[in-house]
Amino acid sequence: MSSNDPQLHVIFLPYMAPGHMMPMVDMARLFAARGVKVTIITTTMNALLFQNAVDRDINSGRQIALEILRLPTAEFGLPEGCENISSTTTPEMTVKLFQAIAMLQQPMEQLLHERRPNCIVADIFFPWTTDVAAELGIPRLVFNGGGFFYLCVKECIELYAPHNSVASETETFAVPGIPHQIELTRSQLPDIVKAKNEFSALFDRIKDAERRSHGVLMNSFYELEPSYVDQYKQFVGIKAWDVGPVSLSNRDTTEKADRGNRASITEHKCLSWLDSKEPNSVLYVCFGSLTRFSTAQHLEIATALEASGCPFIWVVGKVLKSTKGREEDEWWLPEGFEARMMEGKKGLIIRGWAPQVLILDHQAIGGFLTHCGWNSILEGVSAGVPLITWPLFAEQFFNEKLITQVLKIGVGVGNKFWSAWATEDVELVKREDIEKAVSMVMDDGDDAKEMRKRAKQLGEMAKMAVEEGGSSYANITTLIEDIRLCERK
Repeated sequence: MSSNDPQLHVIFLPYMAPGHMMPMVDMARLFAARGVKVTIITTTMNALLFQNAVDRDINSGRQIALEILRLPTAEFGLPEGCENISSTTTPEMTVKLFQAIAMLQQPMEQLLHERRPNCIVADIFFPWTTDVAAELGIPRLVFNGGGFFYLCVKECIELYAPHNSVASETETFAVPGIPHQIELTRSQLPDIVKAKNEFSALFDRIKDAERRSHGVLMNSFYELEPSYVDQYKQFVGIKAWDVGPVSLSNRDTTEKADRGNRASITEHKCLSWLDSKEPNSVLYVCFGSLTRFSTAQHLEIATALEASGCPFIWVVGKVLKSTKGREEDEWWLPEGFEARMMEGKKGLIIRGWAPQVLILDHQAIGGFLTHCGWNSILEGVSAGVPLITWPLFAEQFFNEKLITQVLKIGVGVGNKFWSAWATEDVELVKREDIEKAVSMVMDDGDDAKEMRKRAKQLGEMAKMAVEEGGSSYANITTLIEDIRLCERK
């Protein structure tokens, strides 16, 4: 930035879900580190998730600030403090939170008109920001929480509808129009792809707003999916800047441990346990902050992990089980399981939130059993760790194909069915299939060694991309200049 140029002001609007909020906050902090004045608009409880990181940036001289709005939770029958999708425990609560978040549009619009920034970076779930940006005569950049591979596959499925040519839900079909041979089944597609539903109108608005925006800001890096970065820009015709993996901006132990929610374990206890293990010997198991498994599925996972004989860290999400046919209480693990694992020092159980980046970066981690959320995939790739894939909903089945069929750095447990909520009637992934996938990644066979080699190479590429001279670093430079050129018009 020239000393004669006025300072740019960019406002970020992250959506209230961990997989959307954390990367956007990392992006905002990257902009502030490059001399841009940054404002993040969020709500009271969500601000607490990254207040420490913002305070550290302010103390280091960066111009970054929070604008905090009150979320009307009580008005929608939500408990106090329920301001993030990760806080909801039922589909009904999730719908109520969506409705409460929608009520933030008016105060957010008012703030944008008052602050008059040079650019708005808004989550895809705030499509109305495209119109506000047009009123202000400034660019709106869309943050999409997935990768380029997913966007290209989704676009080609919408365009060619190959899933309509198969006879059953579990028959495979190839996705036309993309650089690799990718196979999916109808059962692995999001409901909204197969038929119109109550969210169709919203996603139509999102797509229209994205097409009318200045471009998209992506948490990816060119070397991970080069042919899909190129295809998206050429085929869809939207400007795009890949600036990730943004989690790598958290460099020291404190930053990694502080990222996101408060963990139920201290960083010292976690690192001490990992320090006691051999390199590449520990399996890390985490299904993200939104997954809710049934009690039966938790039993299958626990049995498989114990039978594998592999040391593991398991981040266990809450499960609701019925008691006396009416009441519900929290249930975590099969009786006696945690005590056996602790006694033999075979397993470390973390309830709720975990410092994932800190754990994955430890040399003891040899594999990652993941739900294939995009942030988790990028964090695993950045750590150079092979993956065991267990997609559940959203775009996770698409992400799985990138890992297993394109990059070849992981194997799947074999889940066949897309389902936003894992209830008792959802088909179980059996313990034998879980144990088999774990052994394929964690053993010393030739296939495992090849996966580990490819994963480590990608990890090195990820780290190079965000350093000065790397592809993602250069893209931030280019994007800031692009915003400045818009300001001069």
